[in-house]
Amino acid sequence: MNALAHQRLFERTASALPPAEEIDRALRDAAPAEIVATALRIVGREHLALVSSFGTESAALLKVMTDVDPAIPVIFLDTGWLFEETLAYRDTLIATLGLCDVRSIKPSEATLSREDPDRELWFSDPDACCRIRKVEPLARALKPFRGWINGRKRFQGGLRAAMPVVEQDGERLKFNPFANVSRQQIEAIYAAANLPPHPLAAKGFLSVGCMPCTSRTSPDEETRAGRWRGRPKTECGIHTVKMA
Repeated sequence: MNALAHQRLFERTASALPPAEEIDRALRDAAPAEIVATALRIVGREHLALVSSFGTESAALLKVMTDVDPAIPVIFLDTGWLFEETLAYRDTLIATLGLCDVRSIKPSEATLSREDPDRELWFSDPDACCRIRKVEPLARALKPFRGWINGRKRFQGGLRAAMPVVEQDGERLKFNPFANVSRQQIEAIYAAANLPPHPLAAKGFLSVGCMPCTSRTSPDEETRAGRWRGRPKTECGIHTVKMA
């Protein structure tokens, strides 16, 4: 982003956030670190969070973030259905990267008791299961923030193939610093920083979510082919529902 574009963006942040489309145009070819740094300047440290699944590719974005500012809050959705390996990986990356503020958010116990008392909702209605275990808890967690960062990539396909670098998400700005990166670039970040892999990556899991709805992926499939296999569902809802 050139100096004039920076100035125009920052001139408008005193009372209101700049339009997402304007920031997207300025950052569409920017490197991930520049996108994170710009998000921090536009939104402000106290109003910006990063949402991470601590999945198979998450360490790359977390490394970029810590290089910019390790104090940016990280929101982690502990759905109650995660692999033990994912919970252990979260703790490993906190220690490895020196993450300062990781907030593990859980679903409402009252909602679980009312809507999923037998823990079978994932099978009968996976959209409802994602809503009470991911979408609603994240909406609550994001209430103090004006912007958030996530790790989606266009190469993951599906609804992500044409996503912008910056988009409007209800009242917040949503930053997608890895929208333009390739799988090879992510691998390079891991190699350069000697980042530990997710424990399930070596077992054929290219994308890891909740245990009942995640399966192994063959090399010729898309990265997220193992999520909700056999169903038309491809997203949990946090990126298709606008956060209030």
